[in-house]
Amino acid sequence: MAGEKGKKFILRFDEIGIGDVPMVGGKNASLGEMYRKLHDQGINVPNGFAITAYAYRYFLKYAGIEEEIKKILRDLDTGDLVNLMRKGREVRDIIRHGDFPPDLTQAIYLAYDKLAEEFGQKGLDNLDVAIRSSATAEDLPDASFAGQQDTFLNVRGKISVLDACKRCFASLFTNRAISYRHDKGFGQFDVSLSIAVQKMVRSDSAYSGVMFSIDTESGFKDAVFITAAYGLGENVVQGAVNPDEYYVFKPTLKQGKRAVISRKVGDRDIKMIYSTEDDATTKNVATTLTERHRYVLTDDEILKLGEWACIIEDHYSKEAGHFMPMDIEWAKDGDGTTVGTGKLFIVQARPETIHSQRSSNTYETYQLLEKGEVIVSGTAVGNKVGQGKANVIETAVGIGKFREGEVLVTSMTDPDWEPVMKIAAAIVTNKGGRTCHAAIVSRELGIPCVIGTGNADELIKTGQEITVSCCEGETGNVYGGLLKYEVETLNLDEIPETKTKIMMNVGIPEQAFTQGMIPNEGVGLAREEFIINSHIGIHPLALIHYDELKKKAKTDQRIAGVVYKIDEITAVYENKVDFFVDKLAEGISRIAAGFYPNDVIVRLSDFKTNEYENLLGGFLYEPAESNPMIGWRGASRYYDASFKPAFKLECKAILKARNEVGLTNIKVMIPFCRTPEEGKKVIGVMREFGLEQGKDGLEIYVMCEIPSNVILADQFAEIFDGFSIGSNDLTQLALGLDRDSSLVAHLYNERNDAVKRLVAQVINTAKSKGRKIGICGQAPSDFPEFAEFLVECGIDSISLIPDTVIKTRMAIAEKEKKLQMK
Repeated sequence: MAGEKGKKFILRFDEIGIGDVPMVGGKNASLGEMYRKLHDQGINVPNGFAITAYAYRYFLKYAGIEEEIKKILRDLDTGDLVNLMRKGREVRDIIRHGDFPPDLTQAIYLAYDKLAEEFGQKGLDNLDVAIRSSATAEDLPDASFAGQQDTFLNVRGKISVLDACKRCFASLFTNRAISYRHDKGFGQFDVSLSIAVQKMVRSDSAYSGVMFSIDTESGFKDAVFITAAYGLGENVVQGAVNPDEYYVFKPTLKQGKRAVISRKVGDRDIKMIYSTEDDATTKNVATTLTERHRYVLTDDEILKLGEWACIIEDHYSKEAGHFMPMDIEWAKDGDGTTVGTGKLFIVQARPETIHSQRSSNTYETYQLLEKGEVIVSGTAVGNKVGQGKANVIETAVGIGKFREGEVLVTSMTDPDWEPVMKIAAAIVTNKGGRTCHAAIVSRELGIPCVIGTGNADELIKTGQEITVSCCEGETGNVYGGLLKYEVETLNLDEIPETKTKIMMNVGIPEQAFTQGMIPNEGVGLAREEFIINSHIGIHPLALIHYDELKKKAKTDQRIAGVVYKIDEITAVYENKVDFFVDKLAEGISRIAAGFYPNDVIVRLSDFKTNEYENLLGGFLYEPAESNPMIGWRGASRYYDASFKPAFKLECKAILKARNEVGLTNIKVMIPFCRTPEEGKKVIGVMREFGLEQGKDGLEIYVMCEIPSNVILADQFAEIFDGFSIGSNDLTQLALGLDRDSSLVAHLYNERNDAVKRLVAQVINTAKSKGRKIGICGQAPSDFPEFAEFLVECGIDSISLIPDTVIKTRMAIAEKEKKLQMK
C-alpha cells in the first residue's frame, strides 16, 4: 500500500496520516492524521488534498532542471547574504519557468474539481482554497521548517491553483529555506516539497490565531497559550498585529472547569480579508471600533480551543511515546449566518520544537547587575539578556548590511529575515505578539527578543550600544549602553529535600510559570497589591460608583479625567465591576496554576490609605492619615461599611479562581488583624460573600505581624487555620519605629532579640494548638542565619523571594542535618 501511495501525484486527507511524512511532508501528514482520527473527538479540520513529494520530484525530472539547480548552488555561501540572495533568486526563476508535466496538471485539476463538488460547487471553478507548502523534513522535533516556504490564500479556479503550486514548489528555495537547511545539516535535495490544497476557512469575516499546548516562554506544560486576531491568520504569524492572548489551565480544564486563567487585549487595529482588487487575493483593512472594544474570543471559544489543544497533544504524545507539545493554527469560519458555518477549525498542527527538546533538570537565570535608562519597552520573548551595537533596518532589502553580533531593530520580521536573525545578539521589533515570526524564530535560536515596542526603530539609532533584557518578567526592556549581567545555571537534581517546607513569595502573575519550576512546596505569600496596581490600576470604589461618576463628570473636570481613563482601561468591559473581579481572579489564578497542586496562600489587599489614593480615582474615597502605616489598613477595612463593597469584589475574585477555574489549592490570608474579635468579623463578612471557611477545603490564615498576634496567639488559633509571620511589620511594631522613615532606619533589625523572642513564642504557641505556622517576611531571604534560627524553632514553612530559594534551601538542609546529628 505504501508503495502504491508513494507513486501517486495526489492523496486525499482521508488517505494519509502521521506516518506519511516522506510522501506528503509534515503539514499534510498532520492534517490527514487529524482529519481521519480526531474528527470523532469533535475537532474540525477543513478537507483537502496533498500534492505529493513524488509529484515534486517528477516535475523536476520532467523539466530537466535539477542539475542546473545543483550547479547554481555549488559555491553557495549562506554567510554571504548577497551570494545567498542572488543564488536563491536564480533557482526560484528556474523552477517557476520550468515545463510542468501535463499529467500532473490534469491530476491537480481533477482533485480540485472533486473538492469543489464536495462543497457544493460542482463545475463552478471558484472554490476558495489555501495553498500551503509541506516539506518532507518539516516539523521534525529537532528541525522546524515552519514558515520556510510560502502560503497562498483565497486562491480560486484551476489555473490560479496551478500557478500557486508552481510558486509553492519554487519557494522550497527561498533564501531563508536554503539557509535554514544548510544550518540544520540538510542537503539542498534532502528535502522535497509536498503541497496542501485545503478549503479556506472564512476567517476573513471572523477571526483566527495560533495556540501552543505549552507556555511558549517558560515551557510550563500545564497551560494552553492561545492568540487571536480578526481576519485571516497571516497577520498573527507575520507579526503585523499584536493579538489577544489567553491562557487555559489544562489540569482543571480536564476536570470540566472553566479554566481560563488569563486574558490580555491586543491592539488588533487591522485585519486581513479577501480581496478582488488588482489581482490581489487578500488585503488589510482597519478593524471597527466595536471589534476593538471587545475580546476577540468568547470564553466558550477559548475553552473549546483549549480542549482541542489537549486532545491534539494527547494524541500526538501517544503516537510518539513521549510528551509532545503542539504548535497549532486555528480559524473561525465566518459568523454562521451571512458567511461560513460559524464553526472553529484547526488548519495546522505541528510539534513544538523549542521546549520539547530542552533538558528539564537545569534552571538558568539571567540577572542585570546594573541599572540603565530604558529607551523602549515591549513584550519579552525568552528570559535572556543580549547586547551589542544596534542596526536599524527597515526592510529585508537592507539585511546585507547586518553584521554578526549586532542587535537587529526593525518594524517586524518574516521568514526572509532568518539569515540575519541567526547571527543577531538580540532582536527588537515594533510589532508582533508572542506567536509572531520574530518570537518563534528567536526562541528557536535562543536569543532574547523584545516585540511590540511600537516605535523602537525611531528611538534607537544604528550604531548605538544597547542592552536587550528579557529577564525582568513579561515586559522586555531595551537599555542604553552595555549593562553588566550574570547568568546562573542550576542543576535541579542536586538540590536537597528539606523537612521544613520551602515556599515562595510571589506577586507577579507573569513570572509564576517560571518560578514554579524552582523546587518548592508552594506559595507562602501571593500579594494582591501587585495585581491591583499593575493589572487594574483603578480604585475599586471608582468602578462600583462608575455610573455616578459619569454623571458628575459633566460638571467636574477632575472626575471627567477619571472617567475618561476608566473608559480607556476597561474598554472591553461594559460592566466596570466585572473588570476588577476578572483581572484580580486572573492574576490570582495564574499564580495558583503555576504552583498547582501545592498550596498558594493569597493575602487579601493590604494597601495603606496613601497607596489606595494613588490608584485612579482613589483621591475621591481615601481619608488623609498622618501615619498610614499603622492606620486604616488590612482587616479593619473589610468590614467597614464604606469599604465593604470593595472587599466584596476581592472575595468574588477568589471565589471565581477557586470554584469556576477549579484552583482549590488557593488559601486566603488576613493581613494586619489587630484583635481576635476583628478576625471573627472578617471571617463573617467573607462567609457573607461566599468564602466560607472549611467549604471545599478553604483554609483561612492570619498574618502574625502585630505583637497582639503573638500575645493572643492562643485566641487567634481558635479562629484561624494557621499563621504566617510577617517579620517586616512585626519588627517595626516590636521596636516602635516606622520602617519607611530614613531617620530611624538604622534601628530596624529583624534579628533583634525582641523580634526573635516574639517569633519563637508564636511558633511554640501555634504548635501547641495544632496550627500551621510559616513565615513570609523578608528576614529569612536576607539573612541565612535567621532562616537557621527558624528551623531551630521548629517552623513548618519558610516563604522566600524566588532569587534566594535555592541558596536558602541548601543552608536549611545543612542545618537540619546538624540538628538530626545532635
